[in-house]
Amino acid sequence: GFYLANTEDSVVDLTKPGEGRLGLHAPALRGGVVRADEPLGVLEGLTAGTGRMPALPPWVHEGAIVGMQGGTDAVRNVLRELTARGTPIAGFWLQDWVGRRQTSFGSQLWWNWELDTERYPAWPELLAEVRAAGGRMLGYVNPFLVDAASKPGVRRNLYAEAQERGYLVRDDGGKVLTVTLTDFPAAMVDLSNPAARTWLLAILTEALTTVGLDGWMADFAESLPFEARLASGETGAVAHNRYPVDWAALNREALRAAGKEGQGMFFTRAGGMGSARESTLFWLGDQNVTWDEFDGLASAVIGLLSGGLSGITLNHWDIGGYTTLPELGVSRSKELLLRWMEISAFTAVYRTHEGNRPASNAQFYSDAESLDAFARFARVYKGLSAYRRRAEAEAVARGWPIVRHPWLHAEGDVAFLDLPPTELEFLLGSDILVAPVLAPGVNRRPVRLPPGRWVHLFRGDASGDAGASTVVEVEAPLGTPAVFVRESAAPEIRRALQSAGALP
Repeated sequence: GFYLANTEDSVVDLTKPGEGRLGLHAPALRGGVVRADEPLGVLEGLTAGTGRMPALPPWVHEGAIVGMQGGTDAVRNVLRELTARGTPIAGFWLQDWVGRRQTSFGSQLWWNWELDTERYPAWPELLAEVRAAGGRMLGYVNPFLVDAASKPGVRRNLYAEAQERGYLVRDDGGKVLTVTLTDFPAAMVDLSNPAARTWLLAILTEALTTVGLDGWMADFAESLPFEARLASGETGAVAHNRYPVDWAALNREALRAAGKEGQGMFFTRAGGMGSARESTLFWLGDQNVTWDEFDGLASAVIGLLSGGLSGITLNHWDIGGYTTLPELGVSRSKELLLRWMEISAFTAVYRTHEGNRPASNAQFYSDAESLDAFARFARVYKGLSAYRRRAEAEAVARGWPIVRHPWLHAEGDVAFLDLPPTELEFLLGSDILVAPVLAPGVNRRPVRLPPGRWVHLFRGDASGDAGASTVVEVEAPLGTPAVFVRESAAPEIRRALQSAGALP
């Protein structure tokens, strides 16, 4: 294993068999090399150098994190539907707590980090209702600011404050650098400026204390312009790969300042060397609401696997994907949502997203069947809590990802490295194998089982060979994914799911 500690621009070429090339725009190379007899040993050595993630707050494991927008009444309506079905709820994730605006890309947010009381009136009462249902409240932040002068009801225009105080990223000539995202400009806070960092830390801490959030999506951080000249004197080209690490560290410090470390959490998508040490959770960014391996559901599985091999031990995705382009025929189907939902119960976190065009997508609350399926697989997720937390403990102590490539536990069987995109598989911990359906209209698929005897989680029948990996054809209709459990672990896991009401 190898890791690069430099933050400068680098290019890696692994296209020639048996050879790897690294080009680095820096006077010296810093990094580490690890050797071990087994792949898991390499991961353990790598993460000792790059950093390991902390355990998630216990409440995350207790149910669904419900991603919504729309204001107080919309949240209450969905909360009633979920509680009527006995859906275990870990939290509500309301990214539009800061207000929403329409852009050419769809529904986006006002990047001015204060509660929008017009969109969310009776906020204290809503907070109490979510907590009474067993959930926490999460929001959304990023390191950008936009001029909020035209936003109705704005109390603090953070962009204007930061600009006046010299807290925004600038170029060599001292001009504020803006990045255009969809159709509006935004400026980044210069985290190398101690005063700017302290100012933003206070804003984030207030969201955790006064507003009552228990965390958020800590978005972006990958867009520091190369032409920037930071307060530290560094160029953007040198600091670009470190900025996401500094952003994660600032969010972690906010949890500590609010007295919520270990009880609150944030999830990031951008990263650099050291992000795993600072971030409490990752997610896989903005997949299309499609099936494919290029930027759809299959690509999300690839991301979980490759991230796990890089020390990103606690990772997850938006259930159903995000990027919706109805003008190009890209909208979320109900079948895609249900398939994405059923395999998400076997990952680190069970969290939904409405997407950038909510009205164009099938949602878990669109009809009774979807709500029932969502509730059922939330119970599966909750039922696996004790098992998943044991795998999480291995992530914390040894740097083993909670979702693992089967090759890591397949006694060197390289066939697991060559599975085609529609036949990808993953392990949750070491004892649960998931073979997701990754194409529409498919109700049957081949499954490669690692050596040993494996029990179908939902049917109870056993397959496999103690001495070698085997391939079996498995029926996988909607609602019954191809999930197998090692025979030795099957009784305990099935009992846990029965207790959670997820199995008869």
